[in-house]
Amino acid sequence: MTVKLGVPPEGDTIRTLVEERLSQAIADNGAKVTLEWRGEQKHLHVISMPVDMLYYNPDTHRVRAQRTLDPERDSVLQEEPWSEPAQDYLCHLLSRRPSNPDQTDPDYNALMDELDDFGQKEPGIITPEGILVDGNTRCAALRELGIKDIRVGVLPLDTSQRDISNVELALQLRRDKRREYSYVNRLIAIDEELSGGRREEDVARDFNIKITTLRRDRWVFGLIQEAIRRSTTDDGSALRLVDFEDHQEKLRELHRDFTTAAKSDPDAAEQLKETRLSMVVLNFPKTSVRLAEADFHTRYLASRLPPGLLPATEAASDVCIPGLPGIKVTDGSPAVKSSRTLTDTLLKARADAQSGKGAKRESNNLLDSARKTFDTAAKLAGQNAQLKKYQAAASERVTDAADYINQCASEFAEARAKRALDEDAFDDALIILKNSLAKLARQAGRSINSPGAGVAWLLEATRER
Repeated sequence: MTVKLGVPPEGDTIRTLVEERLSQAIADNGAKVTLEWRGEQKHLHVISMPVDMLYYNPDTHRVRAQRTLDPERDSVLQEEPWSEPAQDYLCHLLSRRPSNPDQTDPDYNALMDELDDFGQKEPGIITPEGILVDGNTRCAALRELGIKDIRVGVLPLDTSQRDISNVELALQLRRDKRREYSYVNRLIAIDEELSGGRREEDVARDFNIKITTLRRDRWVFGLIQEAIRRSTTDDGSALRLVDFEDHQEKLRELHRDFTTAAKSDPDAAEQLKETRLSMVVLNFPKTSVRLAEADFHTRYLASRLPPGLLPATEAASDVCIPGLPGIKVTDGSPAVKSSRTLTDTLLKARADAQSGKGAKRESNNLLDSARKTFDTAAKLAGQNAQLKKYQAAASERVTDAADYINQCASEFAEARAKRALDEDAFDDALIILKNSLAKLARQAGRSINSPGAGVAWLLEATRER
């Protein structure tokens, strides 16, 4: 989706003005801004430029996902990035909420309030031809406030499109008060850096994350792209990148649990992935999505699915591995296929419901029916999880107590060796322990009809003599 920038139509005029103001700034030894430039720290002189003369960066990562929501305007942005319609589209998106561009972003309103109250604190960055590399949102806010000028540092004359991207990312990833990229736009930026041939280690360092985090985010981005492909309907409707903006934590947890399950049971991992993706599509909260383990579909969901969501029974089949003639593997168990088919149905229904065309009412009814079914299944899974928690709680408490007593034995020996043992306090503590064990024994004696060796010992140890 990268736009080939070139030179704006007023680029030569802007460059002349920039050069004049740079000359004066150098003569006055004026303010500078420091940034990373081709592996080194570079100090750029800061000048003041008219906000209406500058161009928004058509290739900015800040609105990369949101651009695609209006294919017609995005096409204009691709083909004529410096035209007034394209620049107006960018200006509009810069002020919108990433997950819902129909709404104004509260962070944008906060930025406007700050600029109105305190003025511009940090300078932006432009190319000599007036393209905003950093400060696109600030420029939009200043224009809306009616403020005529913006302070900017100016990049060198030989600035390339790659330099623009590198500077934008480097400034965005600083730990300062800049308005952060949205989740999906950050994933896009990481993917573009890696697709450009950069090493994982270098990209992870630039984004201030671990390589494991980088790989997780790449996996999540791949899952999102796959979900969008699978959601495509016969009339061309499909989900959009922005539809996944609010699901960051759910998708990260999905990666963690999928990776763990895949080590021992790939089919179970696939079932878990498909079920949780369905719940993301249905917009379940994170606490409910967590309840969907590998057996969620077969144990709680399959028997409750209404007719419109029942997948056709399909036996597992073998597929050949490219490059390895004669070797075949199963393309998924029936349970995996069933959960995958259900997810595909929900992905397409969500895409159709959002598109405003096709069988929108039928799709909404299908999604409502699915949500009710998943909600019932999630409640049952939650009750079972709570029951397991109760079942394990008592034994875990006893195990913890045993660990404390083992630690106590070591500390008792050390205190005795140093002649530091408070025997009276120790004796009082043992009386408390005895009373606690007696309470536990009474509960165990009432509840367990055939005591094992451990319970028998507890009953005997606490029996009054």
